[in-house]
Amino acid sequence: MSHPSPPGDRPYEQHPPYEQHEQHPPYEPYGGPYGQRPPPGYGPGPYYGPPPPRGGGVNAAALVALILNLLSIVSCCNILAIPGSILAGLALRADTPPDRARGMLAWSWTLFGLGFVLAVGVFVLLGVNGYLDD
Repeated sequence: MSHPSPPGDRPYEQHPPYEQHEQHPPYEPYGGPYGQRPPPGYGPGPYYGPPPPRGGGVNAAALVALILNLLSIVSCCNILAIPGSILAGLALRADTPPDRARGMLAWSWTLFGLGFVLAVGVFVLLGVNGYLDD
């Protein structure tokens, strides 16, 4: 008498195919034909619009002017850099209108440059007259 063998004895035995509940379309590796819509969840994302406009660089220039004015006060005793640093600090404030901030920034750079030219002129004058000799 032959006994029915357990299912694990013959691993290569042909079994009836599993039931398929629904038919899927054939796999297309690069999407559907041209002109068809992609399946849901694919395709372009939502449109967010253009990036916000840039501030014009007033903040960066004001920060550089403030730092250079403060350094020239400490290192060169530049008296004109004191109002220049105050104007640069006021230009950095958030509630200052952009046009007014640009004006303050222009005056800050002007005072910085004028103070630097005066400091160089004083050192040249002192050197020419012999006050810097030992």
